[in-house]
Amino acid sequence: MVRTEASALNQLDLWVGRGLPGLDRAFPAIAGSDGVGIVHAVGEGVPESWVGRRVVLNAGVPITAPPDPDVVPAPAAISMIGEHTTGTLAEFFVAPVENVLDIGDVDPIQAAAFGLVHLTAWRMLVTRACLRPGSTVLVTGIGGGVALACLGIAKLMSCRVIVTSRSQEKLDRAMELGADEGVLDDGNDFSRTIRQMTARRGVDVCADSIGKAVHLSGIKSLARGGTYVTCGCTSGPDATTDLARIFWNQLSVLGSTMGDMGELREVMSHLAAGRLQPVVDSVHAPSEAGRAFERLEGALQFGKIVIDWRS
Repeated sequence: MVRTEASALNQLDLWVGRGLPGLDRAFPAIAGSDGVGIVHAVGEGVPESWVGRRVVLNAGVPITAPPDPDVVPAPAAISMIGEHTTGTLAEFFVAPVENVLDIGDVDPIQAAAFGLVHLTAWRMLVTRACLRPGSTVLVTGIGGGVALACLGIAKLMSCRVIVTSRSQEKLDRAMELGADEGVLDDGNDFSRTIRQMTARRGVDVCADSIGKAVHLSGIKSLARGGTYVTCGCTSGPDATTDLARIFWNQLSVLGSTMGDMGELREVMSHLAAGRLQPVVDSVHAPSEAGRAFERLEGALQFGKIVIDWRS
């Protein structure tokens, strides 16, 4: 049991509130998949030395099944804290000891804003897309937490980064954070602009969490042998694609979800060392949660919206 110091909002919290198809949750329900706090109590078999330590949560809990000699192991399914079970938007939250990481004196607001989105972006770019230093990366919908995390990780790896947004203000702020070029998305195909920026070559990786509205433009923006990696579809899942371009240009289309504790340790080490930092849009008291959710639902944020439970 963790006494919450800070929680951060995610699009998933909106989906849980609206009711996800197939998700059998009784309401009222406590959402929240980003959480940092001080261990308050431990269950049977967990060392008491955990009590008093500041931890960050990995909300993806692997669902394990007994091994079957006739079945080839597949990537583990996960149960999400804050989606399938009670989440972190409360004064206390509970989690398996295997899903928390001791972060010492790292600032809890920073850690809460960092955890889930940077874990997701790390798996997208490093684990799944095998991003190489010096590559050219397209990040769609800059301003959201995962997109900004992708920008930071790509720049950490000395990549050229092109970002898109429907807001010029968000593009300008992304440029201040290190983005190399920005494309104002007016709802039309932006792949020709991307090709003009890359001497007609295209980008090596497109990191997308928007889905339907930009998928085809992202596919058409890829260089031969390029990779489109997606972790979400906030604009809808039923995208139109171009199979001929995918096979002719030998493109890879990858799905990516969450990350394991090894990946969390790796990416959190960059926060602790000052090599990566989250972008915090705003910090709210629990009494202002309604306003915080309105900001998220209106897509007004640039970075993470955090609830500070310490007051």
